[in-house]
Amino acid sequence: MQTTNVQQFLPRFARMTRQLGKAPLYVLAGDLGGTKTRLALFEASEGRLQVVDEQVYASREYTSFPDVVKGFIGKQAGREPQRICIGVAGPVIKGKVELTNLSRELHVTDIQQATGIAETFLINDLEATAYGLATLQDESLLTLHSGADDNGGNMAIIAPGTGLGEAGLFWDGELYTPFATEGGHCDFAPRNELDMELLQYLQEKYQIVSWERLVSGPGIYDTFKFLRDIRHMHVPDWLEEDLLKKDPAAVISSQAIEQKVSVCIKTMELFVRYLAREAANLVFKMKATGGLFVGGGIPPRITPLLQDNAFYHHYLQGDRLIELLASVPIHVISNDKAALWGAAYYAVHQQRIV
Repeated sequence: MQTTNVQQFLPRFARMTRQLGKAPLYVLAGDLGGTKTRLALFEASEGRLQVVDEQVYASREYTSFPDVVKGFIGKQAGREPQRICIGVAGPVIKGKVELTNLSRELHVTDIQQATGIAETFLINDLEATAYGLATLQDESLLTLHSGADDNGGNMAIIAPGTGLGEAGLFWDGELYTPFATEGGHCDFAPRNELDMELLQYLQEKYQIVSWERLVSGPGIYDTFKFLRDIRHMHVPDWLEEDLLKKDPAAVISSQAIEQKVSVCIKTMELFVRYLAREAANLVFKMKATGGLFVGGGIPPRITPLLQDNAFYHHYLQGDRLIELLASVPIHVISNDKAALWGAAYYAVHQQRIV
């Protein structure tokens, strides 16, 4: 894996028309996920964007997100934001979102009323990640596969974390337009006997099994339990204790990276295979010849597993269009704050309220 020259891949975005003057502009950006929420105050001036203050909250521990935003702003004496943009994990429709993994609803007007800030935006978190590509530094992008030179065309982002996010960047020949999808909720497609067994196991629990049920943090734990309970793979007592005390996905992936416990190694082999297959699906659907970006909370923590040839091998299993898949550059976004920075970028440059 190698560090990439990010300047080659910085998208130029359509309808991002605001120009920064010399006077500082303060914007509040947020990344509201199923596990944690980040809020940050950014100062934008003379073409530069920098963090002034940042806080992290446990998403399930607060009941009113607008009150959290209001409280954060209340601590910014003399630096109150003029605009707000929040990236949210769920489909944003007419300024409203049902937060998929939190079973809550949020409307842009709730934040506007709580803060008194009219220029408030809600966008999907993967759309925010797409805008965040414009803010990345060289060390934030690692190349798994260089692909063809000067391929051009649409781009795609796949991001497993608490859920599975997917987005695209449409190339019109001159500029990119990011757009959100809910592709992670499409049906999982088994290919072999083990996949079939895993599907049946998950159907008993969820009835409908989407890709998100496997390619996510909770999906890692469910796959582990399938291997333990159905395939009867041995789990040491100390590991069972760790799984009760810590984040199960983090425990399992770390043991797999260290090659210590067979059931963890097998779990992550399956995770990498399923991630690669759905990544290829996304490339096909977007015709993403301009590049595939792998983001979210999990990939930066398991880069040794993605570096392995297994990911690229499974990614290439694309029926009759292997050459198209092979032509696509693949990059890992190692900066887990890309969505936060993307929300700030959107707030600074966007002109119309959505």
